[in-house]
Amino acid sequence: MTPAHRNDGSVPPQGAQSLYDDVVWADAVMRCADAAGTGTGAPRPLTARPLRDRPGALLHGNCDLDTRPVLSAALCVVTRIPGPVVHLDLSGVAFLDAAAVAALVQANATVAGQGRRLLLHHPPYSLRKVVEMFPDECAALEVAA
Repeated sequence: MTPAHRNDGSVPPQGAQSLYDDVVWADAVMRCADAAGTGTGAPRPLTARPLRDRPGALLHGNCDLDTRPVLSAALCVVTRIPGPVVHLDLSGVAFLDAAAVAALVQANATVAGQGRRLLLHHPPYSLRKVVEMFPDECAALEVAA
């Protein structure tokens, strides 16, 4: 007898992908709005959007102390995206501080612990500099060629 699917963060059953994407990203948008909490209506300094051509996300903005809650929420969603490879496009990211890189390392460890890969695309210069400073800690990060 097949066990029933539980809402424990596991991969959704086949055929539920679009519903899963919509619900997860809506949840992330709500958490990002709550985390920013400015109430000014100003654009967020960091945004995350789902990739349409492959499983993953596109980040846009800066990843620093001010945007740490948004990055955390976005990476939580990214680690729950099903598939053997999850893509994180950083082409819209101007800056990542050391704590943001540590968050990427942790997200990578989470995905790797599930037997999957987190593949980073278009890393900004700041990510490469942090990797140079902390090569052992960042060794597991995988960047697309």
